[in-house]
Amino acid sequence: MDLPVDEWKSYILQKWSLLPKSIQVTISTAETLHDLFLHSSPLLQPEDEMFLKRLSGGYLVGKDPDASLFYREKGNQKFQAKDYMGAAVLYSKGVSHSGPSSTDISLCYANRSAALFHLGQYETCLKDIVRAQTHGYPERLQPKLLLRKAECLVTLGRPQEASQTVIDLESSFAAKPTLSASQFQILQRILCRVKVKVQEKENLPEIFPEALTKTFEGVDLREENEQIPGASSSVSLHVDPLKGRYLVATKDILPGELLVKEDAFVSVLNPGEVPLWPRGLESKWDIQVTNGDLHCHRCLRHTLAPVPCDGCSYAKYCSQECMQQAWDRYHSVECSLGALLLTLGLFCHVALRSTLLARFEDVGKVTKKLCGEMSNQGICLPESKNPAQTLKYDLGGEGDKKDKAVETPIPGCDINGKYERNYNAIFHLLPHTENHSPEHKFLCALSVSALCRQLEAAGLQAFTTDLKPTKLKAAEPPVLCAELSVWGVAMLRHMLQLQCNAQAITTIQQTGSKESLITDTRRVRLATALFPVVSLLNHSCSPNTSVSFIGTIATIRASQLIRSGQEILHCYGPHESRMGVAERRQKLRSQYFFDCDCPPCEREKQRPSAGPGRGAFRCHRCRALLQGDDVLSCSGPACMESVSRDLLVSRLQDLQRQVGAAQKHLRNGRLEVAIQLLLGCQSDAESFLSAEHSVVGEIEDALAQAYAALGDWEKSATHLQKSLQVVEVHHGPSSVEMGHELFKLAQVFFNGCAVPEALKTIQKAEKVLLVHYGPWNDEIRELQKMKSCLLDLLPIPVGPKE
Repeated sequence: MDLPVDEWKSYILQKWSLLPKSIQVTISTAETLHDLFLHSSPLLQPEDEMFLKRLSGGYLVGKDPDASLFYREKGNQKFQAKDYMGAAVLYSKGVSHSGPSSTDISLCYANRSAALFHLGQYETCLKDIVRAQTHGYPERLQPKLLLRKAECLVTLGRPQEASQTVIDLESSFAAKPTLSASQFQILQRILCRVKVKVQEKENLPEIFPEALTKTFEGVDLREENEQIPGASSSVSLHVDPLKGRYLVATKDILPGELLVKEDAFVSVLNPGEVPLWPRGLESKWDIQVTNGDLHCHRCLRHTLAPVPCDGCSYAKYCSQECMQQAWDRYHSVECSLGALLLTLGLFCHVALRSTLLARFEDVGKVTKKLCGEMSNQGICLPESKNPAQTLKYDLGGEGDKKDKAVETPIPGCDINGKYERNYNAIFHLLPHTENHSPEHKFLCALSVSALCRQLEAAGLQAFTTDLKPTKLKAAEPPVLCAELSVWGVAMLRHMLQLQCNAQAITTIQQTGSKESLITDTRRVRLATALFPVVSLLNHSCSPNTSVSFIGTIATIRASQLIRSGQEILHCYGPHESRMGVAERRQKLRSQYFFDCDCPPCEREKQRPSAGPGRGAFRCHRCRALLQGDDVLSCSGPACMESVSRDLLVSRLQDLQRQVGAAQKHLRNGRLEVAIQLLLGCQSDAESFLSAEHSVVGEIEDALAQAYAALGDWEKSATHLQKSLQVVEVHHGPSSVEMGHELFKLAQVFFNGCAVPEALKTIQKAEKVLLVHYGPWNDEIRELQKMKSCLLDLLPIPVGPKE
């Protein structure tokens, strides 16, 4: 959730409505962010803070040993049902609630290692075994853990280490016979099996697993731009009074060329639907799986074995290294504020983290850039080595007279015209203060004020010490009181910036049954971030680039031929293939405060029938296009049929509900029921929708999934090809949506052993997906594996007999 929870929003809006008109006017007409914060902050009363505290209390982010036991028992149930993925996640929740060096955490790590072993995650399993031992795993249970370690090492092709583990285990048996006779016999049988495996492997060369991340790290720009770090030399930076900063091609750019590869300056994981504790004992701890359970809270890497923060149960990381980096840079401050930050929303969290990261910049450079621009805000303080006071100076201090303001032609650039991918660039993103409603600004100002009060109450010295915070320390309140208002102005600026400048980091998530041989995916929002270079791209409803993410790294590729001199354009969300011009322009105006005049919008304004969704309804008699506004008439030359638009819209909504019900049956494995419902939907759709309607495509795609699950590959391919036709009409033959659908069709042909058709489809899918993702995409690598397998199956041509 970007903004605070609904209860806090409603509370603040009610507070705003009760303010005297004079105070509303003062806040509404504040000329600077400093004035806005100065006039709003004192209005936050103790009763307001108490209300917010009660709201925050609904989020359980602290450690709770009872929760650890609860999750371990729930994980054991999943493990016994052979749901090892579900078990691993629940054991991870147990780990998060356990204190360090406790029996609870050691048992959760050990149990998770067993689930990971069954999932084939042997390297990760070994790490969990070490963690269990480090945290004091009970000695009486050690034999089981060592046997699992030996089996992992054998499977990974490390026989010498496995052999040593077996020797250690046998020594343990001899020295401390703590097991019962039956337990000893069971372990002896397993040990014998492991020893046989070790002997089989000992004569083989040792195999070391490849690092999972090295592939993407090797993907770099062909030639980096000297003016814009992280951008290709094929683009240049320009500025315009109306358009602001933007990128232009300096030469012809081919589809698929990498234009930007940039790590986020700041990112915060989207927690998903984190449930509030309803104060009921049975539902105190949830077993719902969210993004926060499956991704590192620093680098966003997917992980089944997260390492928890020692101080809270919410923050989790893919490794000890990520945890330490997060703690040093921002989590040492955020740790005690987890419930409050969940209540105040992602934008407030990103705003806080941005200011915390500013402490690690070369603040002298930032000072010179910002002192001249922001001096009219009246926050003029002398230079100081104190990071908080330096930020004051950045926000508008005149500082020492010898440091004169340096004006640069393009905001965010240094004195040499080089764009800085740092806090200076983030600061120069426009907050659009004049466009936000007074109520919204008041909500943001009081939310930031509440956060500052909590920082002050906690006595966090992270703002006022050197740039290497390690632990939370008490500070003198008088020092913080004077300086937190400065941080408050900075956070308020960032919070207002985010509506127009936040970039959603997305990932492709598999949906449907785990057992399905055909991949069904959806794009989900993983995090909210700020990217200095990506933010330079302007919007188009038909962009010439494609954006994808791996962790916190954004890559932008040309999705079509871009001629020299053309602007590099990105879609902010409203795309011409998904909505009509009126809806697109309304969304862009309400969120980004501009009227879109890109070519598709101008074209559709002149020809309204050209937009998507036009021509969606067809005459049930002659199948010709229905035209009109409230009453639609058949366009057929000899047909006089007419019908109410409201009636057709109602039929469409009913049809969508039926399709949704069928898809639910499909997900739950009730295939025959799903197929019957979908065939009925298909027949109904044909009576009043065009063959290219998006709902028709949904029905055909679902039928393809159902027949694939039954192993009827021929029918599956037939329906998927119809779905492809709809996707092509809506998104184009070279779209990323087309690539995903071609990938599914390749899977269908592959599983149906239709070798020529599969190879042809694989080639098409590769060509499209390479443009949007580059060679290291999971689907592309899967396509390459399928192609290799199929080529091995092809018969070797035999020449004619002589």
